Amino acid sequence: MDYSYVVTPFIAWFIAGVSKFIINSFKAKQWAFGAIGYGGLPSNHSSIVSGMVVLIGLKEGFNSAGFGVAITLAFIVILDAHSLRREVGKQAQLINQLLAEKGDPTRLRERMGHTLVEIIAGIITGGVAAYCINYFSKISW
Repeated sequence: MDYSYVVTPFIAWFIAGVSKFIINSFKAKQWAFGAIGYGGLPSNHSSIVSGMVVLIGLKEGFNSAGFGVAITLAFIVILDAHSLRREVGKQAQLINQLLAEKGDPTRLRERMGHTLVEIIAGIITGGVAAYCINYFSKISW
């Protein structure tokens, strides 16, 4: 049985998450446990869906129905990560300002979406992970 379809999204997610933690820790010059979550470089969402797109393309062909479905899903997820979630972050900023004016210490997470660079980094991360998993799954151990 070929487990690469199950393993790829988890490996892509793990690589993107560890990379994001290291990058954020380096920027902050301390362990960045508080920065774990939505947003940042590379995009976990883009990495996960791009990994599956590339894996399906490599295994089933870039003209297969599965590849078409995967790329459609990837566009939806990536557009959501870039546009919709960034707008949610902007709304959180305004709500936080209103709460602060009223003396309420409650804070919503403002960093929600991804920049284009973060998304491209996620696409590259997922694509490389899928390529490597596909390559190593063909090796007869």
